[in-house]
Amino acid sequence: MAGRAAAPGTAVLLVTANVGSLFDDPENLQKNWLREFYQIVHAHKPHFLALHCQEFGGKNYEASMSHVDKFVKELLSSDVMKEYNRARVYLDENYKSQEHFTALGSFYFLHESLKNIHQFDFKGQPEHVLHNPRTLSCSLSEKDPKTALGGRAKKYKKVTGKEIYSDTLESTPMLEKEKFPQEYFPECKWSRKGFIRTRWCIADCAFDLVNIHLFHDASNLVAWETSPSVYSGIRHKALGYVLDRIIDQRFEKAAYFVFGDFNFRLDSKSVVETLCTKATMQTIRAADTNEVVKLIFRESDNDRKVMLQLEKKLFDYFNQEVFQDNNGTALLEFDKELSVFKDRLYELDISFPPSYPYSEDSSQGRQYMNTRCPAWCDRILMSLSAKELILRSESEEKVVTYDHIGPNVCMGDHKPVFLAFRIAPGAGKPHAPVHKCCVVQ
Repeated sequence: MAGRAAAPGTAVLLVTANVGSLFDDPENLQKNWLREFYQIVHAHKPHFLALHCQEFGGKNYEASMSHVDKFVKELLSSDVMKEYNRARVYLDENYKSQEHFTALGSFYFLHESLKNIHQFDFKGQPEHVLHNPRTLSCSLSEKDPKTALGGRAKKYKKVTGKEIYSDTLESTPMLEKEKFPQEYFPECKWSRKGFIRTRWCIADCAFDLVNIHLFHDASNLVAWETSPSVYSGIRHKALGYVLDRIIDQRFEKAAYFVFGDFNFRLDSKSVVETLCTKATMQTIRAADTNEVVKLIFRESDNDRKVMLQLEKKLFDYFNQEVFQDNNGTALLEFDKELSVFKDRLYELDISFPPSYPYSEDSSQGRQYMNTRCPAWCDRILMSLSAKELILRSESEEKVVTYDHIGPNVCMGDHKPVFLAFRIAPGAGKPHAPVHKCCVVQ
């Protein structure tokens, strides 16, 4: 990675990717996905790389386990990643436990030039009782963990070697993992939604990285009924729960980045009203239950052309270009779900098209499926202190990039989203709980 020393600071790359589709068509989609992912890594040359995956293993984890192992092995051993000599991989493989399984996978890669990186031990256990890592290379061996957090002190441990944790993540001390309480789930029906949290100390900065998967819209018709939708309220409650957990009194507060599949949707009622301003609506009901099963919006003139058909899992708008023109940013006014958290969370300006739902046809890279209204589901959000960390690192040269991966290539039904930035030398010192714990040499 020639030229690395030319730019000051520590290069960080955060990526979120719902990868469920990759395990349904591993031959085609995984190759595309990995190629595009490696291009982003090569372009930004991060010292620290975090990849948060949701729906890891696809719809049937047990049937996909061989594909999962192959995917993980490829990431850890590829030539592109050979300069990353330390890694931590956390895979929730507990698919037999309905109460605990989240299908989340978190990958962290550390470049060989990054020295003295520490990870937080949430349970504060001695290192010899770490829970059954699958070890690649050497294991954790640091015998002098850092403690500088006052009465609530736990331990930071130096990161060495490459390790995969995949059994019962609940007992793994280097992370916190939770599935949302059952009452948070729509109609109390279990699904694979929750979060995984890790904490790192890099370049004098301590920060949390949270992998998250929130609830989807079960029905387009229900989402259309009210503004905001009932599903938006469920996501609001769940995200609030996660943020409260991050900043509760158990641990010293740190800056945090929350990135994953938030399932944020455009305000459906407002979108339909805008797209179909001059349309008339036809309602079709089930003969036996009188339940609304379909809405058809037709132009008032122009031979009553059908503009939009709406069903539980159908959003068929006649002109997909509205979601692609100028990267769909005209629709950002309907992206309202994050506004509830404007005093707690920050996001850089979005300039990429909606990240979901893309066609899963490997020959179609830009086409949306007609199952849902396209939306920016996949996001990278941060605390206000993390925002200051990034902005403090800005210079005349543009060093912050917030974008999606694989704009013209099929990456599955979700396009991965990334945030690349640099932590400027000394940027974290006012907030650092561990003094000079990381030095890039």
